Amino acid sequence: MKIIYALLLMFVFCTSGKGQNKTELKYAEPENKNVSSYGPSVITRNILQDRKGNIWMATWDGAFRYDGKSFTNITSGVSTARFFSLLEDSKGNLWFGTIGSGVYRYDGIFFKNFTTAEGLYNNEVGCMYEDKKGIIWFGVNGGASLYDGKSFRNFMIEGDSIVEDKTRKKSFPNMQRPPMEVTSIIEDRTGKFWLSTRGRTFVYDGKKFTAVVHDTKPFINVRCIIEDRKGNIWLAGNDGLWRYDGSTFAGITYNFVGYVYQDRNGNIWTSSAGGVTTRDWILSRYDDNSLAKPFVAPPKRVEPKVGGLFGIMEDDKGYIWFGSGMGVYRYDGNSVTNFKFIADKK
Repeated sequence: MKIIYALLLMFVFCTSGKGQNKTELKYAEPENKNVSSYGPSVITRNILQDRKGNIWMATWDGAFRYDGKSFTNITSGVSTARFFSLLEDSKGNLWFGTIGSGVYRYDGIFFKNFTTAEGLYNNEVGCMYEDKKGIIWFGVNGGASLYDGKSFRNFMIEGDSIVEDKTRKKSFPNMQRPPMEVTSIIEDRTGKFWLSTRGRTFVYDGKKFTAVVHDTKPFINVRCIIEDRKGNIWLAGNDGLWRYDGSTFAGITYNFVGYVYQDRNGNIWTSSAGGVTTRDWILSRYDDNSLAKPFVAPPKRVEPKVGGLFGIMEDDKGYIWFGSGMGVYRYDGNSVTNFKFIADKK
């Protein structure tokens, strides 16, 4: 029997203690027209691999899934928003952050949309993070929202500080990013949270947010923060790439770095501008023991006017995936595969 896939949208109404209606979108496999042998050809901001081995991409054309053979635009019938961020939580749910339409949670059957109407502080979700307690952090324009599975707790950027909105009634207007976009959130091994914005970078100890400074100078416009397996904190942004060992900061490079990632071997990967021209972006690898001299993954010039390189991820085969302004790429250690380029050649 020939199976015809269809997108089913149905409204499921459930009543909360306050009598508010919630809407869920039921989802079956998409129509065949949304399945392709090649990947997205637009801006691809973030990439992750789920526990089943699927590769997910947040693009300006939707959220794509790659099963090793084909690409599927999983949100084509759900939302026309630009998708920006990705998260798989500890329960196996996938979260898709958008610019302007809040965040979608997908449990494999249902999509559930969370916006300012449900308590999110802003509908432009640039980053997401699940902490050790299972709380989901949403980095949004204007601040951060924390979701414990029942309700939201919101923090607002006010000048050079971040404060909690204890009224739970305020929201930040959509501005299509920035000016006060939260770009990255992590929890370090000591239990402190690092939160970067287009303005200052902060550390949160559970009681207050403190700005991160080096030689009295604050870190401004940090785009990505990670903690490596040794416990060092890495900051990537307008001021380059910095490493913090718990007591001192060390500058690795002072040119703009958009994203930083550590692979299973301890190597540090970065995406940054600075090829032949300012429009050429490069993917660089800093070996664990030779940070002073990065290896540049070939080709230096990934594609003319590629429009930037974004999120980086290593899959279970050891391949490095990275997003760009023109789709998604995969580096196998020898060559770079451009999935859009393969399609164009067919």
